[in-house]
Amino acid sequence: QVQLAESGGGLVQAGGSLRLACAASGRTFSGSVMGWFRQAPGKEREFVAAIRWSGGVTYYANSVKGRFTISRDNAKNTVYLQMNSLNSEDTAVYYCAAGADKGPDNTGSYYTIRWYNYWGRGTQVTVSS
Repeated sequence: QVQLAESGGGLVQAGGSLRLACAASGRTFSGSVMGWFRQAPGKEREFVAAIRWSGGVTYYANSVKGRFTISRDNAKNTVYLQMNSLNSEDTAVYYCAAGADKGPDNTGSYYTIRWYNYWGRGTQVTVSS
């Protein structure tokens, strides 16, 4: 059974940094794309970043490009989201998700919620101004 467990959320001041972790278990993830999404109060869940487990190709939402970095640790079966220069608009519950890696021809799909089959429960990130 696939399980995704997020950690690392918390309260941080504007301009600060946090690193989120997503521990994945239940199968091998070499054929997966791993994504981070977030949902702010009263808003829809939105794409943040994704990484193809094999090869490490990354994708970012424009709103976080240059500030956030997604990475993975094969040995630990863990995906990370390093978040720098945080601002109040980054306040949200952050979710880890796993979907199938169908190669570069499906890049557009990796930005969409419906592509991902497995989801974690989320971790709260609050940025104070």
